Amino acid sequence: MRLVPLLRRSAAAALLILPTSAALAQADEAGGRVVLVLPFDNRSGQSNIDWIGESFANTLNARLRSAGFLTISRDDRVYALDHLGLPTGFRPSRATTIRIAQTLDAQFVIVGNYSLKDGNVIAQSQVLAVNQLRMSAPIEQSAGLPRLLDVENNIAWLSARSMDPKFAVAQNTFQAASAGLKLDAYESYIRGITATTDDERLKRLKTAVELSPTNADALLALGKTEYANGEYDNAAAVLAKVPANDRLALEAGFYRGLASFNNAKYAEAEAAFAAVSIKLPLPEVTNNQGVAMARQRKDATALLQRASTADPQDADYHFNIAVALRRRGDNLHAKTQIDQAVKLRPNDAEAKQLQGVVTGATPPAPGFDPQERIRRTYSEAAFRQAAFQIDQLRAARLATLPPAQQATEYTQAGQDYLNQGLVLEAEREFQSALAADGNSPAGHLGLATVRERSGNADDARKEAQASIASKPTAAAWLLLARLDFSANQTAAAASDISNALRLEPTNPAALSMKSSFQSRGITVQ
Repeated sequence: MRLVPLLRRSAAAALLILPTSAALAQADEAGGRVVLVLPFDNRSGQSNIDWIGESFANTLNARLRSAGFLTISRDDRVYALDHLGLPTGFRPSRATTIRIAQTLDAQFVIVGNYSLKDGNVIAQSQVLAVNQLRMSAPIEQSAGLPRLLDVENNIAWLSARSMDPKFAVAQNTFQAASAGLKLDAYESYIRGITATTDDERLKRLKTAVELSPTNADALLALGKTEYANGEYDNAAAVLAKVPANDRLALEAGFYRGLASFNNAKYAEAEAAFAAVSIKLPLPEVTNNQGVAMARQRKDATALLQRASTADPQDADYHFNIAVALRRRGDNLHAKTQIDQAVKLRPNDAEAKQLQGVVTGATPPAPGFDPQERIRRTYSEAAFRQAAFQIDQLRAARLATLPPAQQATEYTQAGQDYLNQGLVLEAEREFQSALAADGNSPAGHLGLATVRERSGNADDARKEAQASIASKPTAAAWLLLARLDFSANQTAAAASDISNALRLEPTNPAALSMKSSFQSRGITVQ
């Protein structure tokens, strides 16, 4: 029994909005980059730093996912261990590692260990290519404990290069992806998600949010914990703080919808599910949006039918349509749906009772008023796999376009990621733009911006100059001006600003920089 194939049904359902043949082809292709990262083994002999093992897995998962790999979540890893009869903290042998990978359909497994000596973290990892049964050469990194995230980011980058020799994203970009993350907040988050009691989990996650109030991972984990504890108002409030453009916003929106639904705030629940469904219309989300509508006495039949069309093997979806149709007085079509629900789940007593009522075989019992059923489980892996496959389909579609048009679309996506602060994802898009059209001025400028943000001034300068050589723009000249000014080359920076203004005399950023320079006594023509 394998996990990923079980999830493909939900993931493929989201792809019904796309061409079916392409979706199926890409669903198979997506499996080639599935990665399982196991917690690193603590060889320090110090149990108080056990949390670092899980932090390696968490960081590598995050970076590799952003880099275009389909990583397996901690929850799914725990499921696999449980399915194989192994405890959560089990440190598997190579043979057992392969069994776990096969259970999860992973093509690569990353294993590692760490120790602490004289205040330095010393880590070693290897990548196992499951299909070839080949282990990579050891990857080794070390740094002072305060720089733990640097060690983890470096290992993530080197692992990506091991799995994909053509991987082009820069190492500095991996480092920049965790900029601003406080290590003490990260430690509290890791200790929270691995806590064995509800009280400890809640305490650690609250601390993580207090230390880093904008950390989406901590906000989501805290909100889900409060939801599981029945603290629905608190859960909804915390989950609402996850930024709408964050990669975790979909999962946060789903649980926010459930929290509002459980508090009988059906309009808020409908809005939360609708926001998720627009971006990723998985059947469980569409179903829940419909159920929240139905609780407000709205006709949600169309949404419920959409969920069932996407996943016709789900008995609850057929049941829900039957309930909605009966409410409209359409017992004829309700019968078709409830018959299918009972066929799929013969022991469903409520469904069998509804079947008797809509056929007229049995009168409704006093107070019989079946309600549409909400879906309370969220499959993170299905969501991520669907998003991954949609991304693959986009790449396949773009490949049919002329190179210049491909570059335009990739750079626009890269700019969108930059606007969200996602430098790693942005670089992937800009690299794809330049792979399609090596002379793309916007591609070079985007990559220059990424390099500037990740602190690589030399490469940022080269990319900005390449952009200008292809097609001079005010934005590229202004980027050069910032680099020159940072390097104390004020005359060159002033010249850069002048060049920008020649192209765009009213450019607000150029005029602002000119004013700033002139206030310092630096002449800008």
